[in-house]
Amino acid sequence: MPETDIEISHALDLSKDLPPEVEEEARKQGEDPDRVCLMVQELRDMIYERGECKPHRMDDDYLIKFLRARFWKVENSYKLLCRYYKFREDNLDLHVDVHPIQLKCIGEDDVVSVTPYRDQNGRRNIYYKVGNWRPGKIPLVELFRGTLVLLEIGSLEPRTQVLGAVGIFDLEGLSLNHAWHMTPSVAQKIISLMVTCMPIKITSIHIVNQNWTFDAIYQIFKSFLSERMKEKLFIHGNDYKSLHQHIDPAHLPEEYGGTMKSFTYQPWFDSLSKNETIIKELEQLGYLFDAEEFEE
Repeated sequence: MPETDIEISHALDLSKDLPPEVEEEARKQGEDPDRVCLMVQELRDMIYERGECKPHRMDDDYLIKFLRARFWKVENSYKLLCRYYKFREDNLDLHVDVHPIQLKCIGEDDVVSVTPYRDQNGRRNIYYKVGNWRPGKIPLVELFRGTLVLLEIGSLEPRTQVLGAVGIFDLEGLSLNHAWHMTPSVAQKIISLMVTCMPIKITSIHIVNQNWTFDAIYQIFKSFLSERMKEKLFIHGNDYKSLHQHIDPAHLPEEYGGTMKSFTYQPWFDSLSKNETIIKELEQLGYLFDAEEFEE
């Protein structure tokens, strides 16, 4: 598929109306339009009756994203909701009084990025270029804050709620300096963010360009991975043809054997930082925005 046939947009699609093909996939996942209201109310009643967490929102749109994240299984959705708020309570430094605008250095250094187009399955692709991360410049907590903001924003998009997202970790340049930061607690926090605690489905994680340092780090992660998690993890090395079995080259940047050009973070930053819906939601979650930041 030529690049011109792929929609490129640095804006979230916040429309509640799903495209027909996404609507069909939603049905396969258990989303029955005739029962949505009943299942949302069932989840809401469960929250009130059990009292194990106090969501900052209880409206239909908010609860639906948790139901979609767990394929409309109400009990599992409730457990996810509780894990989400427990994670927030245990990691106040990741979201309370955090200025998302000030995290733009992560994008400037091309450490974390999201392509402005979707893969052949309609999913968002999140890229982590770990070798570009300089711990002396960007503390690890900033990477966690940036990832959390990114996932919070992504979970607002109905299409992504249904189809999920894909994580691609490019480990070229991974060094011992990076490895020193990968403690068991850090590994557990990464898995919480990417797999167990957020209302967004990471359908697969792909590792490319890893070196011997990865082997040591992976030993730390393995103990926290369930068999189901391991089934979603694919390690490709420098074999991009292996990666292409999962993501069509037409939907990959040229540096991974694809046909798409690379995009900078700036258009995403400009678009999202001016979206009042996104800013309002992030403010409700404890994030801060100052007028002066938008003028920089």
